[in-house]
Amino acid sequence: MNPDELFPPHPEASDMLVACPRDRYSASAVARAVEDADAHLLNLNVTALRADPDDTSAIIIALRVSRRDVASVARSLARYGFDTLDFSTPDGGSDTLDDARSRAAELLRYLEM
Repeated sequence: MNPDELFPPHPEASDMLVACPRDRYSASAVARAVEDADAHLLNLNVTALRADPDDTSAIIIALRVSRRDVASVARSLARYGFDTLDFSTPDGGSDTLDDARSRAAELLRYLEM
């Protein structure tokens, strides 16, 4: 099976990797969190990936959402107890949420000068 069949290209969508404890996973909770950020959930796949190979209590979920900027989606997912591990945007940019936070902190330091 071609991966493009599972995640067809979409010019206005971003891909995200999200982690949560296995016992707290709910596809409807993920969809509700995405929709609370005024975005649409286009694809959701539970992966076999593990943040820690020895930890079987957490799962990683691959999402595609209808947003170019996923910051509001990541905040909404965090409110629902999901951790955003990584994301990629349609323009080819790939970044971690920690990098985005550090850039925002640098901007705030610059503005305080």
